[in-house]
Amino acid sequence: MANVSVLNMEGKQVGEVSLDDGIFGVEIKEHLVHQAVVSYLANQRQGTQCTKTRAEVRGGGRKPWRQKGGGRARQGSIRSPQWTGGGVVFAPKPRDYSFKVNRKERQQALKCALTSRVQEKKIVVLDELKLTEAKTKSMVKVLDALNLKKALVVTEGDCAMNVKIAAGNIQGVKTSAVNNINVYDVLKYDTFVVTKEALSKIEEVYK
Repeated sequence: MANVSVLNMEGKQVGEVSLDDGIFGVEIKEHLVHQAVVSYLANQRQGTQCTKTRAEVRGGGRKPWRQKGGGRARQGSIRSPQWTGGGVVFAPKPRDYSFKVNRKERQQALKCALTSRVQEKKIVVLDELKLTEAKTKSMVKVLDALNLKKALVVTEGDCAMNVKIAAGNIQGVKTSAVNNINVYDVLKYDTFVVTKEALSKIEEVYK
């Protein structure tokens, strides 16, 4: 089991915690991580882009000039793709880009991502993260004490909403509940910050 220092909100060490090897010490399988990230990004796409083909563009009902004898290239419609205002070749249409990753594969990919954070020493465990007021300056003070710039903060409990609101305007910081963490966010942010309460729930949920 890997041991990680537990810090308080002032950035001082107040203890140690052992991480579950079944979640934070698994074999990293890059193909699962890649699949999970691609799936997450694909599922975020709206797929609502829509342009018109030559069959849908208004106009062009008659031939612009006769086929032969004019000295110009033959044309059948002023709404052909080569004309200004014409239709689009292979026009994009609304579609669903999402695809499914099996639940067990998705969970294993998350464990791989969490393991990589531990191996790279990019995980910070806090004894607690409680803000009496949902103010940005309070959250900035905590981040400065921990020397963090770009971090994913995972919290649980009564003060989670205050933390979420306080961090909402801070660029490079995202908050998440235990049930909502995903592989993309874990890898995107430089540091994975988690409270002891949230850590216990992660080990309970993803065991």
